[in-house]
Amino acid sequence: MYKLLKTEGRAKRGEFHTPHGVIQTPVFMNVGTLAAIKGALSTEDLERIKCQVELSNTYHLHLRPGDEVVKKLGGLHKFMVWDKPILTDSGGFQVFSLASLRKIKEEGVYFSSHIDGRKIFMGPEESMRIQSNLASTIAMAFDECPSAVAERKYVEDSVARTTRWLHRCKAEMARLNSLDDTINKKQMLFGINQGAIFADIRRDHAKAIADLDLDGYAIGGLAVGETHAEMYHIIEETVPYLPQNKPTYLMGVGTPENILEAVDRGVDFFDCVLPARNGRHGHVYTNKGKLNLMNAKYELDDTPISDECNCPTCRRYSKAYIRHLFKAKEMLAMRLCVIHNLYFYNTLMEEIRNALDEGNFAQYKKAKLEGFKENS
Repeated sequence: MYKLLKTEGRAKRGEFHTPHGVIQTPVFMNVGTLAAIKGALSTEDLERIKCQVELSNTYHLHLRPGDEVVKKLGGLHKFMVWDKPILTDSGGFQVFSLASLRKIKEEGVYFSSHIDGRKIFMGPEESMRIQSNLASTIAMAFDECPSAVAERKYVEDSVARTTRWLHRCKAEMARLNSLDDTINKKQMLFGINQGAIFADIRRDHAKAIADLDLDGYAIGGLAVGETHAEMYHIIEETVPYLPQNKPTYLMGVGTPENILEAVDRGVDFFDCVLPARNGRHGHVYTNKGKLNLMNAKYELDDTPISDECNCPTCRRYSKAYIRHLFKAKEMLAMRLCVIHNLYFYNTLMEEIRNALDEGNFAQYKKAKLEGFKENS
């Protein structure tokens, strides 16, 4: 259940009650594709860096170790020793990124594993069954993610099929949640809005899926090649047609600037690989913009990544030491930077929530965006 606590313009401050605890929104979901955060972070680390929700991927876990294996081991929460909410992406985006390896039909998608080439089929029912085996808190509906530059006719046909698939997902989840051997009988379902950068298709699709009264709604198919201006325009055009009394999730987005702009437009769930991926390459986020710790100017810098940051990395380690670890190819370098970046993102969301609570989000956003420009 989603409880809308406050609004400022279109920005929403809420609480989402789930079988695995309450999520304070807006929220950033920390991406652990294979039930682990890349960069050698443990679930204990996630607790220390204020993670509320962990996100894992249906497609990847279906291939390895296998969703049946995870079910036999008690589901994802028990498997990775994490008792807070987990969202599983449906696998749709990964399947559709394998353009040369897949064939789309009404029943679902036939594709080849990127690991060993074996033939696999996934449709709405299969995706729901895999996610039920994983026993995540929130399951995502199976959809097609058309390219941002796809032709209008293709996008119309694709979105119509995604809507039909969503009805099948909802029916199958209801069936699975009623079975005796289902681990999480209260698994929640989010539908996904698609439509590339055609505002009218997005609006019509939002209206169609809003009628299904799902647990939440995502905007998919953005941050895949369109400009930031196009992305913000589509969010503005779409969000008013999604239920305000449900979570709105912008999939795969983004930079701290993207998050602030999207919160302002009514989005309250986010995920992105950027903080972990950038951290693994020595790129770290601060309130004064992004730093590249590989730069020679940090060789003798004995200060933390950020004097303002209270993360485990900044409390103990210097830029010079972390730079040395990267140069020496020590795994600890990646770990320290990923810890910092995810702490930064989780703290950013905490600050956004506080600003909304206090009714000064507009001022907070303006000051934050100005600060980010200092090192750009």
